[in-house]
Formats: sequence, C-alpha cells, structure tokens
Amino acid sequence: MKELQYLNKYFLKYKYRFLLGIVITIVAQIFSLFTPELVGDSIKTIEFFIKNKSSDTSLLKSELLKNIGLIILCTLIAGFFTFLMRQTLIVMSRFVEFDLKNEIFMHYENLSQNFYKKNRTGDLMNRISEDVGKVRMYVGPAVMYTINTIIRFVAIIISMSNINMKLTVYSLLPLPVLSYSIFILSKEINKKSTKYQQNLSKLSSFTQEYFSGIRVIKAYALEEDRNKAFTELSRDSKTKNLALAKTNALFGPLMVFLIGLSYLIIILVGGNMYQNGEIKDLGVIAQFLLYIGMLVWPVASFGWVSSLVQEAEASQKRINEFLKEIPEIQDTGTITAPIQGAIEFKNVSYTYEDTGIKALSDVSFSIPEGKTLAILGHTGSGKSTVLALLTRIHDIHTGQILIDNHHLKDYKLEHLRKNISSVPQDPFLFSDTLKSNISFGKNQATEEEIIAAAKQAAVHENIEGFANKYDTILGERGITLSGGQKQRVSIARALLKEAPILLLDDCLSAVDTETEEKILNNFKSVFKNKTTIIVTHRASSAKNADQIIVLEAGKIIEQGSPTELIKHDGYYADLYTKQLSEKEND
Repeated sequence: MKELQYLNKYFLKYKYRFLLGIVITIVAQIFSLFTPELVGDSIKTIEFFIKNKSSDTSLLKSELLKNIGLIILCTLIAGFFTFLMRQTLIVMSRFVEFDLKNEIFMHYENLSQNFYKKNRTGDLMNRISEDVGKVRMYVGPAVMYTINTIIRFVAIIISMSNINMKLTVYSLLPLPVLSYSIFILSKEINKKSTKYQQNLSKLSSFTQEYFSGIRVIKAYALEEDRNKAFTELSRDSKTKNLALAKTNALFGPLMVFLIGLSYLIIILVGGNMYQNGEIKDLGVIAQFLLYIGMLVWPVASFGWVSSLVQEAEASQKRINEFLKEIPEIQDTGTITAPIQGAIEFKNVSYTYEDTGIKALSDVSFSIPEGKTLAILGHTGSGKSTVLALLTRIHDIHTGQILIDNHHLKDYKLEHLRKNISSVPQDPFLFSDTLKSNISFGKNQATEEEIIAAAKQAAVHENIEGFANKYDTILGERGITLSGGQKQRVSIARALLKEAPILLLDDCLSAVDTETEEKILNNFKSVFKNKTTIIVTHRASSAKNADQIIVLEAGKIIEQGSPTELIKHDGYYADLYTKQLSEKEND
C-alpha cells in the first residue's frame, strides 16, 4: 500500500464528499439490518401460533403483513441510500481520475527532451490511460466496497452476538481461512498485474510507432513482418492476461465454498442448539442464515477489492516512477519584462548527455535587437543546438546566454518561450484544421491574420486549392501535406505569433528554390521588426542576413557579414558559388 499513499492528498482534497459517503453507507447498513430481524420475528410469530394452535388467523395475517410492509420499506430506504453512496464515492473517484490525469499530463509537459528520448510514447500513453484507470478503480469501487464491507461486518457481527454468541462464533469459523487465502492470492495478483501492465505498455508503444511509420512500412513491404511481431506481442499479452484472470477466477469458487460452509454450520449447530433448548425460536436460525447471506457479497467483493488494490498499487508504482522524475529544466526565473530581442552568447559549450557528443565548444556571438543572424555549417556542426539552448529545451553547461543583458535563466520560462517564435527542422502539425494549426501560437487570431501569415509563408495558394481550404483537417503529424507544405504552414504559425525573436531551423530545406526565393523576399519586411536567427545549409537562405557565422564541429570557423564572407575563399564563399552554379544549371 506504500505506493498508494501518494493518493492520500486527493482523499484530503475531497474529504467532505468522502466523509459524506461514509455516513450514507452507515445509514444504508442500519436499514438493511432490519430485514433479518423482521423475518425472524415473522417466523417466531408463525411458530407461536403453531405451538399454541391458535385459530385467530386474522391476527397472524395482520402481524405478517405489517412485517412485510416494514421489510419492503426498509429495503427501499437501504437501496436509496446505497444509490447515494455510489453517487458520492464513485463520482469522487472520477474527480480524482480527472485530477491525476491532469497532474501527469502537466508533469509530462515539464519534463525535458532527454526524458522523451529514453521513454516510448506508447508507454507514456498507457500510464496516463490504463494505469490511471486501474487507480480510479481503487479510489472508487475498492474504497467504497471496503467501507461498505467493514461497516456491514461490524453491524452484523454485533447483531449476531447479541442474539447468540456461540452460534456467531461457529458461523464465522471459515473467515480466517478466507483471509489467509486472499492474502496469498493477492500477492500473486500483484506480480501478474505488474507483468501484464508492462507488456501492455510495449504493445501500445509498438502500435503507436507502427501507425506513425506506416508510410515507411508500406514502402519497404514489411507488413507481414510487422504483423508477425505484433502477433507475438499480442500472444504474450494474452498469456499474461489469462494468467492474471485465472488467479482472479479463484476468488469466486472460494467465496461460494466458504459461505456455503457457513450455511451448513448454522443449520447443523443451530439445529442441535434448538433441539437442546439453547435456542428457543427457529426464527433465530433464519436470522443467522440471512445475516450470513448479507455477508456473501461483502466477503465475495473483498476478494475482488483485494485484486483491485493490488492492480492499482502496481499501476500507481508505474505512475510514481514518472511523477518522481525531476525536470532537468527548472523554472527559477522571475523576470517577465517585455523582451526587445538583443541576444548574446558568451563562451557557450554544451555536450549531449545521452550520446556524449560535444555539440558546442566556446561559442561567442551577439545579435543586436531587430537584426538577423544566419548560422551555416555541415550536418552535426551544432547549428540546431544553438536554437535549443536559446529556447531552454536544453540548458548550457558552461558560458552565458543573455537576452537584453539578462541571463536566460533569470526569465520566467513561460514568458521566455512566449516571446520566441520557432520553426523546427522537423515541423510538427496536429490532426486538426489548417486554420487551427496556423493559429496555434496565437489565441483568437482573426481569419485575416491567418491568411496574411499564410501568404507571407507562400502557402496560401496551396491551401486555397484544397476543397475545404483553411478548414481542411490534416492527418496525423500533417501527413495530408507534402514536406514543403508542412514547413510553410509551420512558418506561417511562427509568423502569426508575432514574437520579438524568430528562430528558423533549416525550415526551407523541403521547399523548391522558386518558392524559397518568394518566401525570402516576404521575410525582408518580417525581419525588420524581429531579432531573427536562420539555421540553414543553403547559402541562398542567408543572403539577406545582417551577419553570418559558420560552425564546424561545434566551433565558429568564420564570422562576418555576407559581403565580407563572400570576398574571400571560405566555407560560405565556396558554398554560395556552388549553389549559384547549381541554380543556373537548373
């Protein structure tokens, strides 16, 4: 139960609803106890009339009808309060489920990129859905039936003891055997539930990757191979689920056997006690049979509840593993002043922890407010790392990054990122309308603003060619669009955000040269009011920049204006000459 202690804060949050549920449960159990007593009284009345050979049947009928009416009334009241109990405690579990899912989701948002490199998406999804579902069953049905069982047990045992202690002791003899059996079975359920949930995460991860990469699988004709792998995982999942189900299935027969044994004990012992005169009325035996009958479901549910608790503990353990993850990027800043856009890197170095690759080494440069910097370099030279550090996707190891002469970490993280528009190298679009994807970074953007941004990104004409235009719904990850169209929609999204800092990470790589030229011309007006960093391997994309730096193996090997760099035989001059030659040949 150690892992489930994490949920205590939610019980405290909804303490009034929880306490109300307990009170309602007590009231429901009090009214349900009247039924055995009334049945016993009815049998006593019948027995009295038989023994005394009374001919006044009207009095007998009157007594029986009165008891029947009271039984119906008490049953209806008990049923009504049982309904209220479910409405109170089960609804509380839904609130806890809502809060827990939101807590996990927000924690996922705060975790660093390295966390997502180490963990698969399917596993993350499984923990926020399947595992939280198991925990909800503990907070709701398991807690509710535990409270109900405890109250009913206490009430019934007190009532039985007040009638006849000896018969009470005999009738409850099977319960210690039941408790020990449940203890043994619960341990097995916990083990098998953990294995099943782990396998389910693997299955979820596999299917998520399969559907996301369906293009590649079809291109390589690997459908049959992937089907075999999926079948193997499914078979393993089925085996583990069946093992868990078989263990759970032992509870039912065990309950029936032990409850049946209690019935036999009551009839045997109670019958002997009646014959010996220790029990004066047959109604007592009837009462005990009904009391034990009332314990059938609580005892049976105890086994079910025990399995729910074990499964919930296994799931909460998996959830806690992620909730205990401390985000690498800590939001310790307090500055929320307007950002103008002056950027400075001072002797910045960074090494990726997962690979050990040193991406940047003693990099220094500055960009005045409203100016444009282009970063050129081969693949793996550290260009994208500069942007990742600026947006605090990663934090620097040595050196300083300043914005408007303030250390980057001094800014409140949300404020910093809201003032930066970024177009990643691999654009991500959501399964939503084109309109929603473009306006993603700006709440309540007007249609005119969306269209203007699309025109600046040279994607408006493409969108107008679709049947539903801006209301076209994209497939997963924007699969409906071509690579170039996805990049331009991402550019439109960044432009619409109107942040003072604009970061473009090789965002024209999938665009043809004619469209690139059009976008770059549109950018001339955009760049006037923004501090812009363009990461590119195309020299043509950097020609409108105010300054250029060339990176190689994480170090700056050339730095200057486009005019200065093209004059001498350097990386930029060679690349620019080569690309101009290729463009003329085309």
